[in-house]
Amino acid sequence: MTRKVLIGVGIVVVVLIVVALALPMFIDVNKFKPTLETDLTNALGRKVEIGNIGLSILAGGVTVDNISIADDPAFSQSPFLTAKEFKVGVALLPLIFSQRLEVESFTIADPEVSLLRSAGGKWNFSSLGATPSKSTEAKSPSSSETKLSVAKLRISNGTIVVGDPSPGKAKRYENVDLEASDLSYTTQFPFELTAKTPGGGSVKMSGKAGPIDASDAALSPLEATIDVENVDLASTGFIDPASGLDGIVDFNGQMNSDGKEMTSKGTLKASKIKLAAHAAPATVPVNVDYTTNYDLKGEKGTLSEGNVHIGKALEALTGTYDVAGATATVQLKLEGKGMPVAELEGVLPAFGVLLPSGASLQSGTLDTTLTIAGPVDKPVIAGPVNLANAKLAGFDLKSKLGALGQFTGIGGGSGGSDTEIQTLSGELRVDAEGTHVQSLIIVVPSIGTIMGDANVGATGQLNCKMSAKLGSSGSTTGAMTTALSTFAGGGSKNGIPFKITGTTSAPIFMPDFGGMAKGAAGTPANAANAATGILGGLLKKKKQ
Repeated sequence: MTRKVLIGVGIVVVVLIVVALALPMFIDVNKFKPTLETDLTNALGRKVEIGNIGLSILAGGVTVDNISIADDPAFSQSPFLTAKEFKVGVALLPLIFSQRLEVESFTIADPEVSLLRSAGGKWNFSSLGATPSKSTEAKSPSSSETKLSVAKLRISNGTIVVGDPSPGKAKRYENVDLEASDLSYTTQFPFELTAKTPGGGSVKMSGKAGPIDASDAALSPLEATIDVENVDLASTGFIDPASGLDGIVDFNGQMNSDGKEMTSKGTLKASKIKLAAHAAPATVPVNVDYTTNYDLKGEKGTLSEGNVHIGKALEALTGTYDVAGATATVQLKLEGKGMPVAELEGVLPAFGVLLPSGASLQSGTLDTTLTIAGPVDKPVIAGPVNLANAKLAGFDLKSKLGALGQFTGIGGGSGGSDTEIQTLSGELRVDAEGTHVQSLIIVVPSIGTIMGDANVGATGQLNCKMSAKLGSSGSTTGAMTTALSTFAGGGSKNGIPFKITGTTSAPIFMPDFGGMAKGAAGTPANAANAATGILGGLLKKKKQ
């Protein structure tokens, strides 16, 4: 009995296989090609063209060669999506007995999608699903968007080309995989997206989207979690390489959109960050915990909370941003109080500032209130900085100045290799031309007060014009200081002028004879008196 059952089952299986293999010979699925092209064109609002259609009963569907979906003509005449093959899951019984095509799923392998953004900030995918009638007529239950429903959509090993499709200008996001189920213009549907970014990073996004907004797909409601790992900012295609802005970003956050406003909060970690073309990567990570609200139609947002952590140092970042134009712009405020400078030393290279070789900041606190304004890839950072009770270890400023003939009497006797800074204040500005500190005032107890303007050019070169008002250190030094300052034009009030060239990592201190001559011009009596005082001081010192 058991043997007969097995034989019967085997016969049924063989018959089914034969039927499955034979059916494609009797069902011409290519006759559905115009219907499938028309349905997809109406659903997407874009012209869709497909190639040959083959029936695979065992796979439960049909295979379609060479699909092409047109782009929005306002963006490009090239296709929005191309793929050599995609599979359509169909209901087999209606197909076999009624020869009616009922689509249940789409699986697209190895597609290439072109994502373009206009100067006004609109993306080419925004008009997917929209037709002229949808934007001018009231929607009815019979409209195509309410009819469209796909039980499952899967895209595997896709490539997304972002930006200008010209050779060498576009950025390619590869290994793009998307899975979504129960897609509809009337209901919410779950999805999961993963992709590899240029430079070896990865993006994972999962959540729920929809119902799809038929007038602008970008305004569809969304609830999602995003995980970004090891993304190289310079390779994303959204940053001008000439700006020098760079770094490796990791990100974890949540986004919630009702189709009008999006709220987002999460944590961003930036490593090896650079903020200027002449800068070097920061040696410590910068972490930001943020909360923001974003107007989807206006393409503007407000950063209501941004806690910037650099080691134990904490700064508050708030303000607004606008991504409606060709380049995103920001108007932000960065404020920090009592920040330990030893923690901040690692981010100085990001501004183009490298400490002298062997030097380090070992103590002190920094207060600052900076504005960050302009294009996101070329912002201008400006505002006051105030440093207090700091030690620059491994660098003796007193000996550097003492090596100059102008500062006779102060060099060689510091007894150490560090510089104690009582206070430092100035107006900082970082822009495309470099890093600048105007109205710089430094109080160094072992020297006195140093004033001037400091500039680090776009190539990293120093150009600092300074003057030093030396503190009293014996009658000889006091007399020399007074005489030299008078020769510089203005007495001890203006100080002794000098220059700093070279680089921040290898500064070169030079006498500013031009500054002296300029100060003495027009005051011959003062110059003569100063010269007499200098000679007298030297002669007196020789006799002792």
